[in-house]
Amino acid sequence: MNIINFILNIDKYIEIIIENYPFFTYFVLFGIIFIETGVVILPFLPGDSVLFAAGAIIAKTGLMNPMLVLLLLYIAAITGDSLNYSIGKRLGNKVKENKKIRFIKMEYIERTSTFFDKHGHQAITIARFVPIIRTFAPFVAGVSEMKYREFLKFNILGAILWVSIMYGTGFFFGNIPFMKEHFSLIILAVIFVSFIPVFITLIKQLKKR
Repeated sequence: MNIINFILNIDKYIEIIIENYPFFTYFVLFGIIFIETGVVILPFLPGDSVLFAAGAIIAKTGLMNPMLVLLLLYIAAITGDSLNYSIGKRLGNKVKENKKIRFIKMEYIERTSTFFDKHGHQAITIARFVPIIRTFAPFVAGVSEMKYREFLKFNILGAILWVSIMYGTGFFFGNIPFMKEHFSLIILAVIFVSFIPVFITLIKQLKKR
């Protein structure tokens, strides 16, 4: 199962898992969000589409406690970013000396650093809605030795906003007939909209060059 096939059919995969293993699904959803936000070498997991699809399928099946899922997703997003911050802090000297780190693209670190320069500490919150940068923002915060108390404040705010909007949109609107009939297109639209800030940043960088 490749990642593109998983994303395009995410509603089918999540629905199958929920219908057959509802209790196990709590751990699956927690794991996906925790890993996407917490493991800097895996920035391509489909966090946005997972949240949207999970909300829609949970509302449809009624086999899971939606508020418990929401709470677990909040915890996964907050603790994932905190882990990523710790990794960045530990590897900070290597990054500052411009040494290559295995499995981590320095290009993404530089792009995220530019994002930080533009938005300041609020980038931790804003980055939640930008794939790839979402994964690297807490890492760069750790590298730059941002005070953890300051980081945690924006981390919690970003996690609550991101999870609530993506999961809530799926839960309340994902089962509207039009949405159900065009679920794959909706997922692609969610991903496309999420990547708009990345495209804008790339265009600006190309213009500067």
